[in-house]
Amino acid sequence: MAGPSPPYYTPISKPSPAYHPWKRTNLFPFVAVAFLCFLSYYLGVWQHGSGRSAGAASATANLGATVPCVIIANTTTTDDSTNTISRASSSHSVADSLDFSSHHAADEGVASTVPEEAVKTIPACDVKYSEYTPCEDQKRSLKFPRDRLIYRERHCPAKPELLKCRIPAPYGYKTPFKWPTSRDLAWYANVPHKELTVEKAVQNWIRYEGEKFRFPGGGTMFPNGADAYIDDIGKLINLKDGSIRTAIDTGCGVASWGAYLLSRNIIAMSFAPRDTHEAQVQFALERGVPALIGVLASKRLPYPSRAFDMAHCSRCLIPWGQHDGVFLIEVDRILRPGGYWILSGPPIRWRKYWKGWERTRDDLNEEQTGIENVAKSLCWKKLIEKDDIAIWQKPANHLQCKKLKRVHTNPAFCPSQDPDKAWYTKIETCLTPLPEVSDEDETAGGKLEKWPKRLNAIPPRISRGTIEGVKAEDFQQNSKLWKRRISYYKTVNNQLGQPGRYRNLLDMNAYLGGFAASLADDPVWVMNMVPVEAKVNTLGVIYERGLIGTYQSWCEAMSTYPRTYDLIHADSVFTLYKNKCEMVDIMLEMDRILRPEGSVIIRDDVDILVKVKRVADALNWDSQIVDHEDGPLEREKLLFAVKSYWTAPAASADEEDNKQ
Repeated sequence: MAGPSPPYYTPISKPSPAYHPWKRTNLFPFVAVAFLCFLSYYLGVWQHGSGRSAGAASATANLGATVPCVIIANTTTTDDSTNTISRASSSHSVADSLDFSSHHAADEGVASTVPEEAVKTIPACDVKYSEYTPCEDQKRSLKFPRDRLIYRERHCPAKPELLKCRIPAPYGYKTPFKWPTSRDLAWYANVPHKELTVEKAVQNWIRYEGEKFRFPGGGTMFPNGADAYIDDIGKLINLKDGSIRTAIDTGCGVASWGAYLLSRNIIAMSFAPRDTHEAQVQFALERGVPALIGVLASKRLPYPSRAFDMAHCSRCLIPWGQHDGVFLIEVDRILRPGGYWILSGPPIRWRKYWKGWERTRDDLNEEQTGIENVAKSLCWKKLIEKDDIAIWQKPANHLQCKKLKRVHTNPAFCPSQDPDKAWYTKIETCLTPLPEVSDEDETAGGKLEKWPKRLNAIPPRISRGTIEGVKAEDFQQNSKLWKRRISYYKTVNNQLGQPGRYRNLLDMNAYLGGFAASLADDPVWVMNMVPVEAKVNTLGVIYERGLIGTYQSWCEAMSTYPRTYDLIHADSVFTLYKNKCEMVDIMLEMDRILRPEGSVIIRDDVDILVKVKRVADALNWDSQIVDHEDGPLEREKLLFAVKSYWTAPAASADEEDNKQ
């Protein structure tokens, strides 16, 4: 809202009689001093002007002249009981200035190529980089050991290797289908890979139909469809009462399991390596399903302890019983007390399938025995093995497990450590101890509410005081704050409240997950990022709210494909990374993972936003700086931007022949 009018000077006494000093005073000293001041000023201008450009002047001083700050004229009504804000935007709103709509759907014409602007822009990369994933580059990965798939882990480029160009979309790129249609359909032009349609044809993963891919919902172990497969799991454990909200799918394929869980109010973090199954994670994201590039190898998965209610592996080819059970030990770390681990595919039901799997009975029996032994050593209980599915359950606490470990010591409990530390952290072959409890019926770390109450309930990590500097009242105030902010965002970007315009959202500095929680009723999902440079590790809180996310350093690239997100939100990101890494590199990464015509909302100090605006212009984003929701007197401002639509040029006839 608009701030108060500036105070004007009002005389409170009669003016004194006129006084004329020149009638009594010698003017020479004043003239001499004035001349010297004038001379020194111009000497300073001459000295400094030759060494810097005119654009290096104070950002704040030139803000009004160089970067117009839009003031949203409005009437604001605040209801303390609901903390909602209603605003009437003026005719000068950003919605009128910026076009947040998409314009390149199925019925649009041929895509334009790289535009040639008069202003200086960051150049476009070669078309060979259209699917570039900097930290999972296949050529660079070959320099690392193949043992335990270490070469499939994150290996980011050194600073001199960083690309200083914009990643092009493939020629003919179209706006993805709206959710929920996107669950079943994707444009071939957006992910031009037919390999899986051949390799996984029998398993019903994906089909090529003219200009589109169709996802029938099949999988290696569920050729009748993921929906029917999930129904089978639902007959064994309760998927309907809200006790299971967060899940992780290891070796996810095209993420059909996660896609069909969404209709059951269960959100899955699906991950798979960038390997010979070309573009499987890219297909998942194109479908509007949460996914990341990742692999179980030598490092912890980038999630906090006690994050997931359910973990799943359907023929994911992970050697669970090998390497002292280290991979199952890592699943135990991220699984909640009382959480479930589901395994289907080899070696489960090997007595029926061993011939089709082209393996010996002894080999499969040994594999299953190894898995059973590791699960038992983790104090898991095997609930059931029925048909192609086996399910284990992690204990609610470690009271009994500690007694068992006096006899069966392997794996031993880990010594004092931070179980939530998971950014390039080595996996250890020791059992992560659960928080202490006073009796056997108590849930370690605190019992969670069922979904959807879980979203706004005080997370146990906060109520128990394990998050430094965050109390229950801080959490509640943060939730109210983000409801106000999202309401304001929707008045500026009129597409944010329109179902179908956005699906995949990224919050680059999520803190307590307030941005995502305020959008929970919209048909979107949010990847909540907690920077490893942040003062407080809050990712565990985000998972306790029933949301998902991961750790990230924005001095490096994210483990995802280009054109992953429809909207990126960045709250104080550039303040956090000031003097840590270059602003241009962070924004190039944002541009890489943002879809053509995708939107950006950046909150930061006004001086920083002016610099951000210059880089946004160089990226060919259409952007505008807008006042804070509390009015123009706040130093923090917002930058709303839209990425321009452009693609790589059409391939020549020779290039098309080489593709074939």
